[in-house]
Amino acid sequence: MKYLIVGLGNIGPEYAETRHNIGFMVLDYLAKKYEASFDSGRHAFVAEIKTKGRTYVLVKPTTYMNLSGKAVSHWLNSLKLPVEQMMVITDDIALPYGKIRIRTKGSAGGHNGLKHIEQTLGHNNYPRLRFGVGDTFHKGKQVDYVLGKFSEDEQIDLQGLIEKTADSIIAFGTIGLERTMNQYNTK
Repeated sequence: MKYLIVGLGNIGPEYAETRHNIGFMVLDYLAKKYEASFDSGRHAFVAEIKTKGRTYVLVKPTTYMNLSGKAVSHWLNSLKLPVEQMMVITDDIALPYGKIRIRTKGSAGGHNGLKHIEQTLGHNNYPRLRFGVGDTFHKGKQVDYVLGKFSEDEQIDLQGLIEKTADSIIAFGTIGLERTMNQYNTK
C-alpha cells in the first residue's frame, strides 16, 4: 500500500521552523528517521520511506502555502491514489499548543493552504492532521504569530510532539484512519 503525506509550509530559510511550517518539520523528521532524503519534484520536494510493508510518499509543496493544492493535485494524480490514502499535515491556531486533531474531512477553518487544496480538489473530503500551535497572539497579529518561531517554552516539548505526530502518520497507513484517530486525537 502507498500513502501520500503532504506537510504544509513555506519554502525558504526565513520560514524554517516557524509555526506555519510544522508540516515540513514533521516530514523532515520522518525522512531523517527512515534515512530518506528530499529531491526536487514537480511543485514539491519529495521523499519516499518504507516501513511495515507500506510506502509513504512525503511531499513538501514548493508553491508556498496559498497554492498548496497544485502539489496535492499533481501528486495524487501522479501516484494514482484516492484521497483516502492521503493525509495533509497543517498548523492550527484553534487548537491549544501540542494538541493533535486527525479528521476524515473538514473545513479549511481559515487556513489558506487547506482552502487552496479544497478549491483544487473541489471538495474537503480528505484526511488531515491539525497540529495545535495555540492562539497566544494579540488581535491583528495572527500572521506574525504563525510565521514566528516556536517560543522557548514551546521548544521544550516540540521534538516529542513532532515524534508523536510522525508516529500517527505511520499508524494511519498501518492501522487505518479510524483507529489512528482513536489513538492519537488528544483530549
